[in-house]
Amino acid sequence: MSGGAPDFFYREAQRLGYVARSAFKLLQMQKQYKLITPGCSVLDLGCAPGAWLQVACQSLGPLENGGSVVGIDLKKVKVPTLCDSRVQTISADVMNLPKDQIRKLSPLQKGFSVILSDMCPIVSGISTRDAALSAELGMRALDLAVGGAALAPTRNTEIQSDSSSCSLEDDSVLKPGGNLIIKLLESEDNKARSANRFLESHRGCGLKLQDHLLEKYILYVRVCVDLELRLMHKTNTSHGSPVGAMAYTCTGKLMFLK
Repeated sequence: MSGGAPDFFYREAQRLGYVARSAFKLLQMQKQYKLITPGCSVLDLGCAPGAWLQVACQSLGPLENGGSVVGIDLKKVKVPTLCDSRVQTISADVMNLPKDQIRKLSPLQKGFSVILSDMCPIVSGISTRDAALSAELGMRALDLAVGGAALAPTRNTEIQSDSSSCSLEDDSVLKPGGNLIIKLLESEDNKARSANRFLESHRGCGLKLQDHLLEKYILYVRVCVDLELRLMHKTNTSHGSPVGAMAYTCTGKLMFLK
């Protein structure tokens, strides 16, 4: 957002009843990738002030569709308007909250279908420091989602199209085949490099990037430990994303993201 855009989105958020304009970030990703489906279970890490809770609940569809949304934040967050009885919030430190306690918050304690991490450190204005702290939060979200063992690099370069045999680590909070969104802050001097280092440190499937100012949202679709993402092509463009167009392959399909 630049120029008069922030004011526009702020007014739109007020008009539509969203507690923050950050709702439009998730709305855009949801519209394009359909990450949240009716009846699924959603975990929102760093849920304050509650805009993503609102969008997640709306994305579940009518109440009779079922589903659930759990928000966790250091702050005590009141369930906002536009949410129904499927939404609950918990005040806790995600960095210290045991995985088994988080997993118990999911339906039948079997994990969540979608994990959203919009966690952000208290910004100091020192870009490199802020980016490093953001990376710590991002790695925590990834560790919660797929389990510690899944973060280890792999030499296996085969892309498998069958996700029916997908499995995650026993200590993971994300269901096999689930979706994950992680926000990272970038500093100007390591722009485009920080996220790449972050991404290369794990195994995943269906990664997609979306830039928003110095925020980078990393999307993992149908996450599976035994599926590895490979960067196929990257080119710089004079328009669209500041990082340029990126092409990734996953399950045999090439996706160009701008």
